[in-house]
Amino acid sequence: MLVMDSTLVCGMLSCSLLFSIYLILLAPSGIFYYQWDFEALFWTTGLPSDIIVNVEEISFHLHKFPLLSRSGVMERLIAEAPEEGDKKCVISLPNIPGGAKTFEHVTKFCYGVKLELTASNVVYLRCASEHLKMTEEYGEGNLSTLTETFLNQVVLRNWKDSVKALQTCDDILPHAEELNITKRCLESLATKACTDPNLFGWPMMEHGPMQSPGGSVMWNGISTGARPKHSNSDWWYEDVSTLSLPLYKRLISIMESHGNRQELLAGSLAYYAKKFLPGLNRRQGANETTACLMPMTLVASPSEEEQKVLLEVIDQLLPVQKGLVSTKFLFGLLRTAMILKSNRSCLANLEKRIGMQLEQATLEDLLMPSFSHSMETLYNVDCVQRILEHFLAMDQITGGSSPCSIEDGQLIGSPSLTPITTVAKLIDGYLAEVAPDVNLKPPKFQALAAAVPEYARPLDDGLYRAIDIYLKSHPWLAESDREQLCRLIDCQKLSLEACTHAAQNERLPLRIIVQVLFFEQLQLRTSIAGCFLVSDNLDGSRQLRSGFAGSTDGGWATAVRENQVLKVGMDSMRMRVCELEKECSSMRNEIEKLGRTKVSSTWGNVSKKFGFKMKSQMCSAQEGSVSKQNNGSVKIEKAKDRHGKHKKSLSSNGYEE
Repeated sequence: MLVMDSTLVCGMLSCSLLFSIYLILLAPSGIFYYQWDFEALFWTTGLPSDIIVNVEEISFHLHKFPLLSRSGVMERLIAEAPEEGDKKCVISLPNIPGGAKTFEHVTKFCYGVKLELTASNVVYLRCASEHLKMTEEYGEGNLSTLTETFLNQVVLRNWKDSVKALQTCDDILPHAEELNITKRCLESLATKACTDPNLFGWPMMEHGPMQSPGGSVMWNGISTGARPKHSNSDWWYEDVSTLSLPLYKRLISIMESHGNRQELLAGSLAYYAKKFLPGLNRRQGANETTACLMPMTLVASPSEEEQKVLLEVIDQLLPVQKGLVSTKFLFGLLRTAMILKSNRSCLANLEKRIGMQLEQATLEDLLMPSFSHSMETLYNVDCVQRILEHFLAMDQITGGSSPCSIEDGQLIGSPSLTPITTVAKLIDGYLAEVAPDVNLKPPKFQALAAAVPEYARPLDDGLYRAIDIYLKSHPWLAESDREQLCRLIDCQKLSLEACTHAAQNERLPLRIIVQVLFFEQLQLRTSIAGCFLVSDNLDGSRQLRSGFAGSTDGGWATAVRENQVLKVGMDSMRMRVCELEKECSSMRNEIEKLGRTKVSSTWGNVSKKFGFKMKSQMCSAQEGSVSKQNNGSVKIEKAKDRHGKHKKSLSSNGYEE
């Protein structure tokens, strides 16, 4: 009889009033509740349930009227359900967004239970309400309007809530895209990331301690008067790194279109890559342990295929501008791409990026193992040569010119700290490291050494050391191969220490040793001539300075000391030249002892082989008592006897013995 009376009342009252009366009839005490029973949910009211709704693997035992009064879809499904006597109506909702958990919140709303909306459930409920057609047509203040208002006025105005809401879009992406929720969250995040967070005050910042509206730090709800620390420009890196790769990719693209600074985007990409590519953190240097580049959150390592996709996306999104990320990071990406066997386009792009800033690399960066199955060489020399070629091409485009030149046997220019000079030194060091590899063929070694322009090396000491190590590790090389390699060395650009070592080096071809001896003498003569010139200038200025002895005693004493130092240096060089002259004379005598019958033919062959006459090479240019021998000859075996005298001093300079 009670149900009959309520039916009569329904014909006279509005739908909203009818719903309120029905809830009272279901729960005379004013309170109703639900309970879980294994895989079923029962609403306990004053009346038995008359409908079963199956969502995924859970059955909801509910009442028809609260559902159809709020949802157009439920109204249609209940009307279409066949009536089978006293049996309950059974319907299924297989594709509801959010599944059973979301439908549970929907039923609470339909039964009038106060619903707590959060950034974690509002997207599910908004999509479910749209799916079930819970619009204003089926009741004022329905779930669609309620969730849409909360999304616009609360979630999208807050950074953290926008991130949480965007994370939930992954599970129901088609529904979220249809309602434009994903795009609105991305736009909100992109706009906030473009702006200084300190301008937004305490509602924006949620990373540090709680702040009052005035900006002071709060403790237990009471302002302490202390000012909060200003955040860095990378404050948003960690939050956006929690997004899935598709959403993160879209976010970076939108940020770029909004005009975000390129260095911030590159920093975020580096942070994201280091968080999900374990190989990048294994070679992390101690100098890069900064907050913005060292994600501390531990996450499960993705599969190799997922890492490969991530790396290729990072390569696509990374700005091309030079210097936005460290060279060590780019080498880490390249090394990981080789291990994961990324596509050739990705590898080529990374090599070009590294080539743009190769002068910032270290020797450790260049030492990339060869990951090929053939294992032809220990290190990937081909990759380094391609990177060097990209650097040289970029250097030509940017107008790079010769940092130094050789003029009359002297080094002219400023060879220090120029990019091309730095890279030349780096490549020479790399050649010295890979030279001991017995599988490294001479053409490949020579090609890399010759790729560096001649003007890029102020001195050839590094190149000489690398070639010497290579010859020592490959003693089976033919004489022609040795000659080919040693032609890369410019003997005029060897230091005095390198010349001394080369003159005693048994691994070098004969032609190179003779050239080294000649240019060593030439350097000594030039140095001695310079010392004489300085001494004459000091003597010429002595009379002028003597007139001002009273006021310049200190300066004159300094000049005298400098003159004495120069004279000592000059005397030592004179002694060195005399020693070389004596050795030339000794070598001449040794050759004459070989047999007078073959002297003429021997000298003819020697002059043809070296392309110049020893008479003009040796000490003929010396004057006075310094040079008394005008005609000399070369005996290499005698020059090598000096090896024992200088072994200790040469080994300290890093040359091979």
